Amino acid sequence: MSAGRHDRPEDLMRPEVLAQPAYAVADATGLLKLDAMENPWPWPGELEAAWLEALSEPELNRYPDAAARDLAARVRAVEAVPEGAGLMFGNGSDELIQILIQAVAGSGRPVIAPEPGFVMYGVLARALGVPFRGVSLRPDFALDLDALLAAIREEQPAIVFLAHPNNPTGRLEDPATVQAVIEANPGITVVDEAYAPFAGHSFMPQAGGTAGLLVMRTVSKLGLAGTRLGYLAAEPAWIDALDRLRLPYNINTLTQRSVRFALDHRDVLDGQARAIVAERERLLQALEALAGVTSVVPSQANFVLFRVGEGQGAAVFAGLRERGVLIKDVGRAHPLLADHLRVTVGRPEDNDRFLEALEAALARR
Repeated sequence: MSAGRHDRPEDLMRPEVLAQPAYAVADATGLLKLDAMENPWPWPGELEAAWLEALSEPELNRYPDAAARDLAARVRAVEAVPEGAGLMFGNGSDELIQILIQAVAGSGRPVIAPEPGFVMYGVLARALGVPFRGVSLRPDFALDLDALLAAIREEQPAIVFLAHPNNPTGRLEDPATVQAVIEANPGITVVDEAYAPFAGHSFMPQAGGTAGLLVMRTVSKLGLAGTRLGYLAAEPAWIDALDRLRLPYNINTLTQRSVRFALDHRDVLDGQARAIVAERERLLQALEALAGVTSVVPSQANFVLFRVGEGQGAAVFAGLRERGVLIKDVGRAHPLLADHLRVTVGRPEDNDRFLEALEAALARR
């Protein structure tokens, strides 16, 4: 080995990490932002005032409660986490995914997830040097159960991630299909319920009582994306083991207080979620009736995936942006997603503006 310096990134970092682009977030300045599955409604003024009062005297000179005990008690009560389940918090569900993959990195066994799906499963597996295998969905975006079970038999994975509902498709699988995966998987199955507030089924009641099942959620889609809080419910032995990889004080004081306050006013958030579901159904119907939209995927999330004519996806996306509307062009993420666009469900006036802009953008093609 040369005695010279070896201080460049390419000297010290794995090539596959350097080859992976950084996660890009679109600049939404001056645009109607319908690209990131956020709750479009701000809090009512009186609720915001009460929240600011709850944040008074925050003791920012002190470290936060490392176990987030008050928050944990509130999450258990409001989110119906089973009494027998352990509970762990992460700085967003991304941190929990990272901890989970870190935990199995020495097992020699891969991570498996359906694709197209949430990109961070593969991104974090590759970053941590853990083999990742994506199993393609069927052309209608349903889970290909036979293919997934075959991959499980062949790979004997450490983790199978299943988003329930899926992102970016919005589909909610038949619970019996997901249960079949849990039972067939010799490792752990992480059911990612990021969109639970808008979905018609949850595996949370089974958390802690079903071997190999871990249920992951986030408060982001409920209207608290800025707090960056995710949580994981599972058998206590798994939570105890994973907690050894969690960085101390990972949930800051302001997040703990803010989320606890918000859960005390869950009725407001639930009302917003119901309004989003109603608007989602209206948006689905409007898109299905729009000339130039060739297919619309049924959604149980707070977004809708739709397809436009062959080769037109990028141009329609650009046309929407020219008209001040930002959605997500997912067409290059996976072959099944060619010419597909994903739009977050907004307020009624947001959705009206999007539909008007989309009709104009399609007319130009």
